[in-house]
Amino acid sequence: MRRITPLAGLLAVALCGGAAMAQPVSPGPGVAPQYDTTHVYVAPGDLPAFAASFIATFGGKATAPATMTVTPTPSSTTFEAVQTPAGSLSVFGFSTPIPYVFGAERTGFLVKDMDAAIAAATAAGADVLVAPFPDPIGRDAVIQWPGGVNMQLYWHTTPPVYAPFATIPENRVYLSRERADEFIRDFLAFSHGAVTSDEAAAPGIEIGRPGETYRRVRISSDFGKMTVLVTDGHLPWPYGREMTGYEVADLGATLAKATASGATVLVAPYVADHRTAAMVRFPGGYIAEIHAAAGP
Repeated sequence: MRRITPLAGLLAVALCGGAAMAQPVSPGPGVAPQYDTTHVYVAPGDLPAFAASFIATFGGKATAPATMTVTPTPSSTTFEAVQTPAGSLSVFGFSTPIPYVFGAERTGFLVKDMDAAIAAATAAGADVLVAPFPDPIGRDAVIQWPGGVNMQLYWHTTPPVYAPFATIPENRVYLSRERADEFIRDFLAFSHGAVTSDEAAAPGIEIGRPGETYRRVRISSDFGKMTVLVTDGHLPWPYGREMTGYEVADLGATLAKATASGATVLVAPYVADHRTAAMVRFPGGYIAEIHAAAGP
C-alpha cells in the first residue's frame, strides 16, 4: 500500500517526556467534555430543521432559539444550544454578516479561568485571534494553534452544571505533516492531555483513500477526545469537512434515524480500527462522522 505521509519523528520523547501513552499528568484549564461544544453555522431558515434532525438522530434537547450578539462587534444571530448524550452543539444562524474571524472556529471550550487559560495557550504556542470580550453570561476569546486550528474559549459567570455524555465525541483535526507535531506538542502543553495512540500507518479508508495509509494520532484531555489526521491534503469530499465524530451504540439504527429526519448519508458504513463509521450531512449542511464499536 502507498503511504500518504511518512513516519514522523518519535513523539514519545518530544511530546510526553518519554511517556506518550501516559494519562494526563496534572489539572489543565479545561473542565470536562460535556462543557465543550462544536460550533455550527447555518442559514437562519435552516436552524429549526437542523436542530430537529440532530436531536432525532442522537436524542437530547435544544434551548429555545434566542436572538443575541455573540461577537465583540455589532452583529445579530439566532442562537440555539443543542445537548445530546453523544455531544453538544452551539448553533448560530446569523442575520447579519458574520464578523471576522467568527465562523472559522471549530469548537467552544469551557475554561476554569479565562485569563489563566489565555496565558497558558499563548505560552504553549497559540495566537490570540480575538482577545477576551464579555458576553451576556461570561467571557469569550478565539485562539489559533499551529496548522490554522481555531478554537473558542469561554467562561461563565455562574458555572454551568451538565450531566456527563454517554459517549464522548471526537474533535477531528486535519493537519499537514509539516505542522502536525507542532500542533500536538502545543495542544498537549495547553490541555495537559496525553497521546493515547499514534498510528503511523492507519488505514486510508478512514479518509476516503482505501488501499493507502496515513498517520492518525488520538489525544485525550479534560477537553475530551481529539483525533489528529495527518494527510497530504488530497482528500476526496467530504473528508476534512467534518469537525466532530460521534460514537453511538448502533450505527445502523442511528443512520436510520438520521435519514428519516432529513439527513443524508454521504459515506456508507465501512469498518476500520475496530469501529464501523459513516459520514452524514444534516439539514443546513453540517457534516459529521458517526461511528460505533465493531467488536475485537
